[in-house]
Amino acid sequence: MASTAAVPFWRSAGMTYITYSNICANLVRNCLKEPYKSEAISREKVHFSVTKWADGKPEKPTIRSDTPEE
Repeated sequence: MASTAAVPFWRSAGMTYITYSNICANLVRNCLKEPYKSEAISREKVHFSVTKWADGKPEKPTIRSDTPEE
């Protein structure tokens, strides 16, 4: 029987650590003064590749981004 006293508050709020970390990072970036703020915001964009597998072989990877497509 585990105690809930040791559960981090982000977990008890129903968040993952990544979500909590992203919220904190956004708050810090928004507190910065210019020109540091615009530099930090430009660095927050993340790009990654996704490779799907079919019949035991990798297909051509696709480049994805965490920013919404416009």
